[in-house]
Amino acid sequence: MSQSLIIAPQWIGDAVMTEPLLRRLHARGERLTVGALPWVAPVYRAMPQVDQVIEFPFRHGGLQLKARRTLGQQLAGRFDTAYVLPNSLKSALLPFLASIPRRVGYLGEARVGLLTHRLKNPREKPPMVAFYSALSGESGIADDRPRLALPALQVDEVLRQQGLARGGYVVMAPGAEYGPAKRWPHFGALAALLDRPVVLLGSGKEAELCAEILAQAPQRCRNLAGQTSLMEAFALIAGAGHVVSNDSGLMHVAAAFGVPQVALFGSSSPLHTPPLSEQARVVWLKQDPQYQPPLDCAPCFQRECPLGHFRCLNDVSAERVKALL
Repeated sequence: MSQSLIIAPQWIGDAVMTEPLLRRLHARGERLTVGALPWVAPVYRAMPQVDQVIEFPFRHGGLQLKARRTLGQQLAGRFDTAYVLPNSLKSALLPFLASIPRRVGYLGEARVGLLTHRLKNPREKPPMVAFYSALSGESGIADDRPRLALPALQVDEVLRQQGLARGGYVVMAPGAEYGPAKRWPHFGALAALLDRPVVLLGSGKEAELCAEILAQAPQRCRNLAGQTSLMEAFALIAGAGHVVSNDSGLMHVAAAFGVPQVALFGSSSPLHTPPLSEQARVVWLKQDPQYQPPLDCAPCFQRECPLGHFRCLNDVSAERVKALL
């Protein structure tokens, strides 16, 4: 059995979208070890096809060449192939320093000497799942869909600790790492309309945002932002009746678990990073022919609304989303 090292992306949503690639590699007999930053590593522990996860000791920014050289020496001789999923120069350094003989990735940032097998970068933005699955070298990737799985007992234990029943609550993930232009402003109003418990999930950086939502529906909401591990958050999503989120990493997690969900898009596009699940309902005013005047500015892919009106998400009412739950 060949040994393969996967260099994982840095974001949760991107990591979820690599799952079909890993499933393909595993199906053809490759034993998979994933190298990932600590905040992404739990995603790969929810992929049964992954044999081992190595948490990288790297930080955002900088080459950190000494640390990469040390880890490269430790990994030398262990792998036949490396798949470099990010497009950055530094992500391709470790497989090169580990002398892994076959190193596969996109051409990226001046990586000609670091990769042995290079794919050309697409001119247009393709669906991200297919972008990653193409690294397998296989055809028929257009319909790939990410899947995540947790043991039922693990999910049940987290729900027991929180006093929640399977399917009896709604998860809201109101954050979006990219910026305000991806954050729907009416989560609190929606929570106040619901007759089920609402669990607010996010990182510690989103605790204040979730506290504002809690204040609008204090009898309905539970603010767990920054109070759960990522694996516990996954369990809460897997056990939920519905998930409501922005275009974020947790949106992709909900889709991969097959949970009924409503995904709200504003400055970004569901044509590029959709929730790939038949249980997903996408709200994007750009595609709504009844919404006037048309949103000619979307998708702008900006962190903040460059025109100042924020119509793309401001004009999606809580009542409209409630009707989809």
